[in-house]
Amino acid sequence: MLTTIKCELKSFEDLAHSFAVKELAANREEHDRYPFGPFFDSVVTKAHEVGLLGATLPEECGGIGQDISALCIILDHICAADASLGGIIFTNALSQEIILAAGNKDLLADIMGNAADARAALIACTSFANPAETGTTLEAVKIEDSYLLNGAIEYVVLGGLSGQALVPAKIKGQEGYSYFLVNLSDRGIAKSQPVFSLGLHACSAVDLKLVGVAGKIIGQEGAGAKYFNHASDRMHAAVAAVQCGIMKGSFHEALDYSQQRCQGGKEIINWSGLRMILGQMAVQVKIAEMVVSEAAMAVENQEYQWNLYTRAAALHLSELACKLTTDGIQCLGGNGYMKDYGQEKRFRDAKHVQAFLGLAPMKKLSIIKDMLA
Repeated sequence: MLTTIKCELKSFEDLAHSFAVKELAANREEHDRYPFGPFFDSVVTKAHEVGLLGATLPEECGGIGQDISALCIILDHICAADASLGGIIFTNALSQEIILAAGNKDLLADIMGNAADARAALIACTSFANPAETGTTLEAVKIEDSYLLNGAIEYVVLGGLSGQALVPAKIKGQEGYSYFLVNLSDRGIAKSQPVFSLGLHACSAVDLKLVGVAGKIIGQEGAGAKYFNHASDRMHAAVAAVQCGIMKGSFHEALDYSQQRCQGGKEIINWSGLRMILGQMAVQVKIAEMVVSEAAMAVENQEYQWNLYTRAAALHLSELACKLTTDGIQCLGGNGYMKDYGQEKRFRDAKHVQAFLGLAPMKKLSIIKDMLA
């Protein structure tokens, strides 16, 4: 849908689709074994080389300099093949958006300019939480113009892979929370083993313990919630794109399988009951495409209450994707539960993605709060 509105985005669609086919589709089951199997370093390296990790990053910072539509198109096609890489792209983009919202463009330029590889360019963060809702257990102590961080923080996505992490911490004696950039090779940081999650296995997270770790403050003290909310409003469109991609992958696998599998002397696609399920899935995929397109354009055009568009889009597609991936499993029968196929992974991924940027019930309450305000 987005490429019909903005034809200049066609090159990003072609890039993401080609990358998904060549690098992800054939090895989806192998990549999903992490952390009990090897991590797909080569895939992340290639994603970095072709620019998938910097779609919305300004050109002066080493990125492509596109708006949210390009990121949505990339996530759509990548997640149709393997949402784990989509989670990595999303988390890194969220960190970049928060830093940009704080006005630290030079910091991003420095990170990208000095990054020798993909890991050094990645920025970990707690992309499955809203710090204002969950609170933060990290405390920052200000010593003249520097800060030392102490405490623990759970489920830092990409924390085991990245060179640095963006973490929320409360400055001692102050209200609210602030964001700090920490070097993950600091001797005061202890990392847990990768946390085995419901879905997105190759988009791994770790728990961190910090003791006297130097942190570089992002933006102003106590303004973390403002930066997160600004980035979150934009990135909810990207969450919707992730779910749309998962839905597309589930539908196309169900459609392909139904044309190959025979039962009762004919391909199962010729059974009316299955055709009804596939028809409903096709309708839901088209609706998802339109929802993502409208949300992305609302952001770029700064339409009235555009932030409500993006959050509503993410919430709606998060629920729709969970229902559609259930149908995707049903279309494959017993094979739908087997790791040889991608349907059970997509079901887990869709449930996992629901938690991006915070808990769904809290998001719904915040929409009503903002509408009343």
